[in-house]
Amino acid sequence: MTRVFLSPPDVGDEERRMLLEAFDSNWIAPTGPDIDAFEREVATRTGVAHAVALSSGTAALHLALLLAGVERGDEVLVPSLTFIASAAAVTYLGAHPVFVDCSADSWNLDPALVEEVLTEKAAQGRLPSAVVTVDLYGETADYAALDSLCRRFEVPLIEDSAEALGATYRGNAAGSFGIAGVFSFNGNKIITTSGGGMLVSQSPQVAERARHLATQAREPFSHFEHNTVGYNYRLSNLLAALGRAQLRGLDGRMERRKRIDAAYSAGLGCLPGVSLMPRTAAGTGNYWLTCILIEPEVFGADREGVRLALEAADIESRPTWKPLHLQPAFSEVNFVGPGHCARVFDRGLCLPTGSALSPADQTRVIEIVTAQSRT
Repeated sequence: MTRVFLSPPDVGDEERRMLLEAFDSNWIAPTGPDIDAFEREVATRTGVAHAVALSSGTAALHLALLLAGVERGDEVLVPSLTFIASAAAVTYLGAHPVFVDCSADSWNLDPALVEEVLTEKAAQGRLPSAVVTVDLYGETADYAALDSLCRRFEVPLIEDSAEALGATYRGNAAGSFGIAGVFSFNGNKIITTSGGGMLVSQSPQVAERARHLATQAREPFSHFEHNTVGYNYRLSNLLAALGRAQLRGLDGRMERRKRIDAAYSAGLGCLPGVSLMPRTAAGTGNYWLTCILIEPEVFGADREGVRLALEAADIESRPTWKPLHLQPAFSEVNFVGPGHCARVFDRGLCLPTGSALSPADQTRVIEIVTAQSRT
């Protein structure tokens, strides 16, 4: 049997055709018609006016924070339960993340804690320069509350939707909230460009400035003229062609992952001590990954025991994100909240959810997890 990966790329004939078409057209250099088309298509899909194709989701976060006005010494509120990129981009600007706990019933940023921090910081006369939200595992955060809070305190909101392309919140697409949204097209995401990302925004000024900075901030002269220092952050035309093909198959990939999630729910949700990750009632997730919580006292094995049993069968699973306030790199960073995110990490396991996962392989996963139960 071949190894079962957590969320491998799912590519086919259409990706090959469009990639070779871009290659044969000789648009190999960073600019080209597929970049423009990819940006238009992502903007249309997410209901925003502008999109800028970039080399990574982290690059998009960096530019979004910069354009929000974050400067050295500032504070930025960031969820603790997320991948390091959400906070690493803050440090690129010399600013300081303040980590905020998740809601116990959503795993996403807790609006009540955000309000508590913003109220306290306002009283001190030192509001943070931005709030970064994360749409964790393809489930959107509570934007009715979070967007309202950011508007009330006049703090820019940036939506890290790296994991949630295709998801919605109250009829609005993930990525469409705040001054800018961010997507990742890393190899494990629901669509991939091998590596890449996208910044989306309703603001033409934000998009124009992001595009300028992402191309080394080159001024419109025949020679190389630079009034400021920029970055080499643009996506290549070849990878944009791959992304266009992947985007065309997004709905099908979400539907397949939804069926995989339903099969896990049916096969594992009835086991004592096992619960599936929460789903928002205010929207639709993209089912990027299915995660479970394992209560070892009830189930009979802990999360790590289950992961190792799967690994012994050459099946990749992974603990949920280790909270950033527990990471050695951020050992001195402030954390706000009771620690729900630490419990999710201690007991949470991400299961193989790739859109090409076969029913037979998923059955193996379910059987191995079930076999670890004392019942």
